[in-house]
Amino acid sequence: MPKEEVSDLLRFLYEFSPEVREKALWLREFVWDRYPQANELIYDNYNALAFGWSVTEKLGQTFCSVAVYRSTNQNLHFGFYWGSEIADPQKLLLGNGSQYRYILVNDLDDFPKDYIIALIEQAWQNALAKVKSPKDIVHGKTILKMTSPVKREKKAKGK
Repeated sequence: MPKEEVSDLLRFLYEFSPEVREKALWLREFVWDRYPQANELIYDNYNALAFGWSVTEKLGQTFCSVAVYRSTNQNLHFGFYWGSEIADPQKLLLGNGSQYRYILVNDLDDFPKDYIIALIEQAWQNALAKVKSPKDIVHGKTILKMTSPVKREKKAKGK
């Protein structure tokens, strides 16, 4: 499936608010416009809907992603799978685990586009360096990797 194939993603995004859907789709275009040769991997998990871009069909070569969490506030992350390995001179990335780093996307007007473009390029180069065989590199696919039959239920505020 190419970039134009959005039916699965739209179906998964439907449960989220219109504002969250709009931001998630804007971020998708933001990455696809710059890396049309990348592959989009979609994971509809228990806690979140996540879609990311990889230089191969493998999660381990993912360079950036969007995650929408199934919580009351529907947090939206723009993240870097190997974020701990890229330079973040402005210290905008959150997370202190051994690998993943992200920013919260609350308002697209505040999204640091130029800075994130530079981080994505670093992450792209880092992901390419992780590819063991050039035969693994594929171009421009949208791949549904996983759909969890059970989803986290939203809890009412105050409980």
